[in-house]
Amino acid sequence: MAVQLNEADCVVFVVDDDAQIRDALTNLCRSVNLPVRAFVSAQEFLDAKRPDVPSCLVLDVRFPGGGPSGLEFQRMLATNNIALPVIFITGHGDVPMSVQAMKEGAVEFLTKPVREQDLLDAVRKALERDRLRRHGEEARAALQRKFDSLTAREREIMHLVTRGLLNKQIAAELGLSEVTVKLHRGRVMEKMQASTLAHLVRMSDHLAVFSGSDIKTKV
Repeated sequence: MAVQLNEADCVVFVVDDDAQIRDALTNLCRSVNLPVRAFVSAQEFLDAKRPDVPSCLVLDVRFPGGGPSGLEFQRMLATNNIALPVIFITGHGDVPMSVQAMKEGAVEFLTKPVREQDLLDAVRKALERDRLRRHGEEARAALQRKFDSLTAREREIMHLVTRGLLNKQIAAELGLSEVTVKLHRGRVMEKMQASTLAHLVRMSDHLAVFSGSDIKTKV
């Protein structure tokens, strides 16, 4: 018996030009209460308005009716900044094709006839991956908004504080009084919502990772 997933806040996209396959995949998803939308072609999917919820894409590697292959479509998604986890299904898969698909980020590569539970397990894994990705992006955006709220001077103070400099050292380096440095430092902690210096340092490290450089370059 299939496990009920009950994922009301997500959607599974199915792209297949075979009506029987589309219907079978759609019915399978609905049987476990998974919202699903089916498309005949890659272009129809790209043209459609998609809900802003955790999602995944179940995709045939080959489209007999023409158009891009599944692997080409996977690259098109990347080009269009559509970061959807992809599950490939195929009746024609071979080892090099599956390796290439996985290298480019596919969650799973399943060969027809696909076991229903294998597909549902892959869908669950893909939806969780997308949920985590979205959560990470939201956290990064929130952290960036906090940093963007700092003044140029506050960013400079944050940079020096997270390097481990004391207030008197920062004051000497910037030509400020210790009282002024302390005030700026307090505003930095407040705006960044940092509970401790260690917390602020972790934030600084994350910001450097996001930007690919030291946060001082953004002052």
